[in-house]
Amino acid sequence: MESILITAFNFIISVILWLSPLIGALLLGWAAWNIWLHYVQQSFISGIDYCLLEIVPPRDVLRSPRGMELFFTSALYHKSNKGGVEEYWQGAVWFWFSLEIASIDGQVHFYVRTPTRVKGLIETQMYAQYPQAQVKEVEDYTLAIDEISENSEYNLWGCEFKLNKPESFPLKTYVDFGLDKDPKEEFKVDPISSIIELFGSIKKGEQMWMQIVVTPARQKYHTEGTFFKHHDWVIEAEILIKKQLAEYTREHPKADGTFAKEIRAPAYMDAVVKGAGGKILKLGFDTGIRVCYVAKRDVFDMSSRRNMRLMFRQFASPFLNQLDRYNSTQADAFGGNFFKSFFLISRKTVTRLANRMLEEYRERAFFYLPLRHHLSGFIPWPLSPYIFPNYFHHKTFVLNTEELATLWHFPGQMLKVPTLERIESKEASPPTNLPM
Repeated sequence: MESILITAFNFIISVILWLSPLIGALLLGWAAWNIWLHYVQQSFISGIDYCLLEIVPPRDVLRSPRGMELFFTSALYHKSNKGGVEEYWQGAVWFWFSLEIASIDGQVHFYVRTPTRVKGLIETQMYAQYPQAQVKEVEDYTLAIDEISENSEYNLWGCEFKLNKPESFPLKTYVDFGLDKDPKEEFKVDPISSIIELFGSIKKGEQMWMQIVVTPARQKYHTEGTFFKHHDWVIEAEILIKKQLAEYTREHPKADGTFAKEIRAPAYMDAVVKGAGGKILKLGFDTGIRVCYVAKRDVFDMSSRRNMRLMFRQFASPFLNQLDRYNSTQADAFGGNFFKSFFLISRKTVTRLANRMLEEYRERAFFYLPLRHHLSGFIPWPLSPYIFPNYFHHKTFVLNTEELATLWHFPGQMLKVPTLERIESKEASPPTNLPM
């Protein structure tokens, strides 16, 4: 028996040694392919020029956020099938856009960051939904902050957000607040009002920034029971619904020998089925959300930082989904790992986290990230913090147009924030019968 085991062991070792050159070649080929793809994509991205458009909302916003949904669908959903030469030789990628709200010394502004080659499309589609709005190209407001260091004039706190549950579960949207019914102004309950009020309440020397970076959804999920097959977020939502209902599904034999399925789910499951089923009826975007509070050191207010951590609470539906804080520029960025916190957290570390957050906010970085983000995932702790100090993997997730329009739209006239600039007069074309 012992001789048989030794023979089998020697055979396995010989097979591994014989296959090792092939395995090594495959691994090297896989690594070379990914490095090449990263290189051509970064080369393509470096050739894209971006501009920042400020959208000054009209004095009277009479439309529900449904108009903003249509803007996202017609202006931001740049999904296309790339050919092999485009994708793997030229490195072509889908455009991404940043929907932003920023308060500078309490003055609130709406922005859209877009590639310059589709700037005209953004303008026309915005005017199509909000004819009385004003669209103008402006300088990037983040450039006023050079860097965050221990000796810099400004201090910064920031964080990103992630979904608390699988992305098939929706957030609370404007439909849940009744805004799809176009109620009268005095009866509107607009969830974005609390964000605008918060942003408009800060003092001189303070700034609050929010960005929602989006690109057409392309996330893939491994199909269970297969090796290489994948499916998209819509199929994933269907699978999730079936799993949720499996416990309440029974089969009953019929007279002809077949079986009939009967689903007897409790009433509270209706929200899950309706929510997940309704989410896939609209276009989805891969989404990343980031916020920053920037202030001069002598006016930096810790309560403003805490308020920003809770700014999305009104969109939470605990049974379905909610946005949770992640990747903060503070000590708890490393989670509950005592050893990481003990060895890595210091004032210098927190300052480095803040400066990294500033850079990534300025770059609108969530998709097609630098190589350091990819490599840091393969290098284990405790080596990774010293090779790539304080780099975290971003959390992106799918939101549909209804959810995005809830998070970013123009408030109605009932919101009396004097620091929110609006177009007070209506523009109109001159009469055609004017004397020449």
